[in-house]
Amino acid sequence: MHDLEPHFTWRGLYRAEDDERSPFYGREYSEFHFTHAVYNHYIHPQWDEFGSSTLYGKILYADYHNEFAIIELIGEWNDILHNDIMHLKREVLDVLIEEGIRNFIILGENVMNAFPNEDDYYAEWYEDTEDGFIAFVNFREHVIREFRQYGIGNYVHWGGELDELAWRPLKPEALFKKISDIVHRRLG
Repeated sequence: MHDLEPHFTWRGLYRAEDDERSPFYGREYSEFHFTHAVYNHYIHPQWDEFGSSTLYGKILYADYHNEFAIIELIGEWNDILHNDIMHLKREVLDVLIEEGIRNFIILGENVMNAFPNEDDYYAEWYEDTEDGFIAFVNFREHVIREFRQYGIGNYVHWGGELDELAWRPLKPEALFKKISDIVHRRLG
């Protein structure tokens, strides 16, 4: 896992550590000093810690004018043991919501397992998005299956085109438009 870096192609467009509105503003990163691990597997030092011992993330892009953020995650999403959704909601999402973000694209290719518990924080997140959306993109089938068992699908869009989306070649605005079109077509 130590060689899985957050998507870096957009770093010339946006860096959370340079964004005064980001919860990660001012962070400094090492390219060589590995300090965070998911269980006994070190992860690349570019991933951001937000209070969970098993789930880490990276805000790849935030557009406050168009009210969207793209966040990539890595690790194990474990609400049962570590209340990861609470940490993600309070330390990252609430900050972005306060700054006007209403649309969340969560990239989950590197989320290896999920152990959701209750849906309270997911429901709160959904309510906080007002007319926006939450889209889980490219999560593994067994991870979505776990979320589905706890009714998280009432608050989050996933499946279909969102399960195998080739997002890396796209610019952030094009990805947002593509996902927004998918979500609105589903609602529509």
